[in-house]
Amino acid sequence: MATSETHNDVIDVLISDHRDVTALIGNIWSVTDSMIRRDLTDTAISELVRHAVAEEMYVYPVMRKYLTDGEDAVAHDIEEHEQLERTMKQLEAADVNGAEFDEALRRLETLLADHVRDKESEQFPELRRRVPQQELAELAGKVEKAKKLAPTRPHPNAPNSELFHKVVGPGVGMVDRLRDKLTDRATRSA
Repeated sequence: MATSETHNDVIDVLISDHRDVTALIGNIWSVTDSMIRRDLTDTAISELVRHAVAEEMYVYPVMRKYLTDGEDAVAHDIEEHEQLERTMKQLEAADVNGAEFDEALRRLETLLADHVRDKESEQFPELRRRVPQQELAELAGKVEKAKKLAPTRPHPNAPNSELFHKVVGPGVGMVDRLRDKLTDRATRSA
């Protein structure tokens, strides 16, 4: 399997994203400085939103096409993404030193762990078996490009659909990145 430095295919990219966001959440728990906690939280949210948008744009159509239960798997994943988005929105608004923040972070951590477990133990191995390697490799580039244009903030009231993300998403992403710049919000440059 590829390291996080080298992505042979889309599954390697997505697994690397999972590891990165999970590590960021672990770091949030271990830091007491309010500013650092906020920066780490904003970065984790940004990375998770980008990841989810890219999955919805490029991975879900492949799941529908190749997995026997593709429609059901995608419906389940979209529901998880909606729960993650609502939780990230709560984290954005919460005081990093308050109980509400800790509750939302714990909920995010639990939801993400469930999502990662489903993806990595069931869906990813199945995709590796069923999808031609060349297609998985091409998807890696598409997903990486999508993450660069994707929104950086949760938008729980927006549709979680391929069409929405491809048509409206880049504009929303541009507005989010402008807001991030104007407010000095911490995000990684995708």
